[in-house]
Amino acid sequence: MNPSFDLNRLLRPNIRAMQPYSSARDEFHGSASVFLDANENPYNKPYNRYPDPMQWRLKKRISEIKEVPVASIFLGNGSDEPIDLLMRAFCEPGRDEILTIDPTYGMYQVAADVNNVFCRKIALREDFSLDLPALLGQIADATKLIFLCSPNNPTGNSLNPADIREVLRAFAGIVVVDEAYIDFSSNPSFLRELETWPNLVVLQTLSKAWGAAAIRLGMAFASPEIIAVLNKIKYPYNVNLLTQEKALELLDPERMKVQLNHILQGRSRLRRELASIPIVRRVYPTDANFFLVDVGDADRVYQDLVGQGIIVRNRNRVTLCRGCLRITVGTEVENMLLIAALKRMQP
Repeated sequence: MNPSFDLNRLLRPNIRAMQPYSSARDEFHGSASVFLDANENPYNKPYNRYPDPMQWRLKKRISEIKEVPVASIFLGNGSDEPIDLLMRAFCEPGRDEILTIDPTYGMYQVAADVNNVFCRKIALREDFSLDLPALLGQIADATKLIFLCSPNNPTGNSLNPADIREVLRAFAGIVVVDEAYIDFSSNPSFLRELETWPNLVVLQTLSKAWGAAAIRLGMAFASPEIIAVLNKIKYPYNVNLLTQEKALELLDPERMKVQLNHILQGRSRLRRELASIPIVRRVYPTDANFFLVDVGDADRVYQDLVGQGIIVRNRNRVTLCRGCLRITVGTEVENMLLIAALKRMQP
C-alpha cells in the first residue's frame, strides 16, 4: 500500500470540476425497438448506430480472460490513448512533469510534448536494469506520473519486480507499468497487484501476442477511481464498432496460446542462429518478441538488409543501443531469410 497516495489531490482542478459529455448511448442502456434519441440515420444497419461508448460486452470478455473486474478496465485506441489521457488528467501543462526510463517506448515523450509536460528521463544501467536510487532521487513535487515499460522496448528485458514495487511504495503519484510484451515473458503480470497498489496503472494491448495491431485496441487496468477519471475525459465513442466486434472474435485464448508457442519456439531458434553469425557481437537477453542485437556498424547492416527487402529497426542512435538493431521474431521462413542475409555480410 501507499498511504500518501491521494487521487483527488493529483487531479488537475479543471478535470476534477468538469462535467463529462453525456451521449445518447450513455443515458439509455437496454433493448428497445425504436431508437430516435441520437440523430442517427435509420438505414444501413448496424453501422448507422453509434457504438457502445463503454464497450460493456467487450470489457466483460476481457474481464473473464484477465480476471480483473469490469470497473477496473479502460479500453482505448491503442495504448497511446490511455497514455495521453493520463497526462491530460493529472499533469498541468507547463508546470508538471513525468518520469520515465531511457531508453524506452518513445510515445511517453511524444505524449508529454503534445501536452506541454516535461519528460524527465532516467538512464538505465549498462545491463538495462533500473537505476532505482537515481529514479527515486529525481522525484519532485511536480512529478505526477512515472512510466515503466516492462518488458522494456527496445531493450527486451523485464525490470526487477521488487524495484517496481519500491517505486509504487515510495511515489505519491501514479506509476504506469506498460506490459505490452508481458505475454512473451515468464514473469507474472502486475494485474494481480492492482488491489494492493491504488496508484498502479497497468497497460496491455491486443497488438502483440494477440496479433491484432491493425484494430488498435489498448487496455488500461487500474482502480475503479482512476478508470472513472479516464472515462470522464475520453471522447464519447473512442472505440468503434468494427474494432469491438473484431476484438471479440480474436479474444480466443487457446488460439493465442498456439500462436504464442510458435513465436517462443521461433525466438529460441532465432537466438541460437543470431549468436552464430560473425557480424553479430551480442544478442541481448529478451522477455519480448524481439531481440536487441549488436552488429557493430548498425547503419551499414540496416541498409544492406533494406536492399534485400528485409526491414528491421535501427536503434543505433538510441541511448545505450549504439551499434544495435531491434529484430522482431517472425515466421520460420522470415527468420531464416534474415539469418541467410546476415550470414552473407562481411564483419
